[in-house]
Amino acid sequence: MKIAIGADHAGFTLKEHLLGKLREEGHEVVDFGTNSTESTDYPDFAAAVGRAVVNGQADKGLLVCSSGVGMSIAANKITGVRAALGTTPDEVSYTRRHNDANVLAIGAKYTDAGLAAEMLETFLHTEFEGGRHARRIAKINQLEQENNK
Repeated sequence: MKIAIGADHAGFTLKEHLLGKLREEGHEVVDFGTNSTESTDYPDFAAAVGRAVVNGQADKGLLVCSSGVGMSIAANKITGVRAALGTTPDEVSYTRRHNDANVLAIGAKYTDAGLAAEMLETFLHTEFEGGRHARRIAKINQLEQENNK
């Protein structure tokens, strides 16, 4: 699977850990940065990852910042992105099964490396259930189209 990944300075260390895990598992990873703990602006990375997913350059995206909230808000401004903040593997499973989330945001301040890796695995290996949930995703897509007019 091809994964787009990005983080700001607060998420850099956890991003690097997860990047290594993804590569070990044989995933192709497109790293949009950041490449250090020097202060950066999270919307830049959220936009790059979101656009890569929507444009088909990546199958799914991963974003890491301090809380995960800023990244998810910024990424969701990109039409076609369904970014979800993950805090537990069960919650992440729901974001895939029911919401067809295509970008996972993780808060490095609140998530240790082991839990982050577990959530990422859940995100990558859980399928969208479709059915009644597809109807709801279609309604979300309609809202986006209305707002883009």
